Amino acid sequence: MRYIGSMAISLLLLAGSAFGQDSKPEVIDEIVAKVDDNIILLSDIEYMYLDMASRGAITGPSPRCEILHSLITSKMLLAIAEVDSVEVSDEEVEAQLERRMQYFIAQSGGSAGALEEYYGKPLADIRDEMRDDMHDQMVAQRMKDKISEDVTITPSEVKKFFNRIPKDSLPYFSEEVEVSQIVKIAKIGKEQKKEVQSKMFDIKRQIEGGADFGELAQKYSMDPGSARTGGELPGWYKRGELAPEYEAACFQMKVGEISDPIETDFGFHLIQLLERRGNEFRSRHILIIPSSSDLDIGMAEHELDSIRQQVLDEKIAFEKAAKDLSDDKFSAPSGGYFLDDFGSTRISVDQLDPTVYFMLDTMQVGTISKPISFRMGDGKEAVRIVYYKSRHEPHQADLKIDWQKIQQAALNEKKGRAEVQWVMDSKDRVYIYVDDDFKNCHILEE
Repeated sequence: MRYIGSMAISLLLLAGSAFGQDSKPEVIDEIVAKVDDNIILLSDIEYMYLDMASRGAITGPSPRCEILHSLITSKMLLAIAEVDSVEVSDEEVEAQLERRMQYFIAQSGGSAGALEEYYGKPLADIRDEMRDDMHDQMVAQRMKDKISEDVTITPSEVKKFFNRIPKDSLPYFSEEVEVSQIVKIAKIGKEQKKEVQSKMFDIKRQIEGGADFGELAQKYSMDPGSARTGGELPGWYKRGELAPEYEAACFQMKVGEISDPIETDFGFHLIQLLERRGNEFRSRHILIIPSSSDLDIGMAEHELDSIRQQVLDEKIAFEKAAKDLSDDKFSAPSGGYFLDDFGSTRISVDQLDPTVYFMLDTMQVGTISKPISFRMGDGKEAVRIVYYKSRHEPHQADLKIDWQKIQQAALNEKKGRAEVQWVMDSKDRVYIYVDDDFKNCHILEE
């Protein structure tokens, strides 16, 4: 079997590929493969090749063949998922898209503005470009999950997997810690909220008095993506695609009507409903984002001081408080813990947010920090308390100490074999065309 390995089934779901149009290499483009109606371009292969080369990830004698095999596999997953009615909801896509955006913002220094400057386009445009790719990635992953959903692994298989690894090739794990957090996002103070709302009511009166909504949006709106288009959000939106409060207002308004100030996690909006058809709508808005000086950091600190004391008094466990009370929707479900790629609560220190890592330097294992202000990945001002549960010295992989990681690695290998077999069993369910220039890759041959 040619070019079927760990890379082949991985789909090469590159974090940055959704931005690709401006970054793709200058090549004379052509279709090099098709899976049913899904095409693969030469530029797709070259872009992935250059990305891998930049990361030092080129392996094997024929990397472009491996990339093409991976792309064909991903298109097979999508094509057969459609036939088998494997779907993901818009809400799931938006939630994953938000996590991806927060990651990119964090990687660009924690500033949405820095990300916009780097890609030369508004955040809304970046998000829109990512949405379709994100949907396809999630459908493909769901299809992969379906293929391997019945694959399990026994303790004896885990031991055999571990014992196959040469002793001098065992992975070396760096220092690991277990760290949990409870986060409170700073809210705007009452007096400051009144001032913002007063300003927005004044803008609304100007519009009702004959001022042009679009001109005022360009002047006042703090949404850089829509301000330049007179406040209009591009395209039609369905339920679950925008902030709940924003959507609720749009479905309660008449066409042409302008709302009172609506508060969401993004700030305060004046909304005008432009059109509505069934469960879809078009709208425009003016967004005012409170400045840091308007936020009541003290209230968030007070809330966390109270929670911290309840934990210290053993009235509530830290993990339960995180699940029930934390404003960080990513860490709250796990009890506030930072998780590694295997879902383990033991995480390498080099995977921690630097600010958390430096906090641990001042703490003892088993202690809870006092409230500390920080800025979240999406730019929101927030406060958190951190529980430093445990610390584990650097060590070579050990079956007893690292059972969860080794078990997951063994399970992933077994799932990989099931996925490879599915590819070979399913290749006749779809039409696959490969250009003559890539015939020497022997795609999907036994």
